Amino acid sequence: MKVYQEELTRLLLEKNNELSFDQARTWVELLWDDFETSYAKAGREYKGSEMTEKIVRQWIENYGNRLHDFIATNPKYKHFLNQEKNQTN
Repeated sequence: MKVYQEELTRLLLEKNNELSFDQARTWVELLWDDFETSYAKAGREYKGSEMTEKIVRQWIENYGNRLHDFIATNPKYKHFLNQEKNQTN
């Protein structure tokens, strides 16, 4: 799972230069958890990390360049993503 998330973080950074590394990683973790939680709540059988990686990759490909705009309209996640752009580990 961690390998997938690192790869997805790099992909998101390629798609969106408005995000810091930490913000991109946080986005990947949030999207990953959101998909797995929603899938489980729907009563679906767990298909593994490969399925989650595929879905999160699609989301990043489709929406990654606009994820930084999400904070403005969804303050619920602001505390997760409110970091300086250039801040890293």
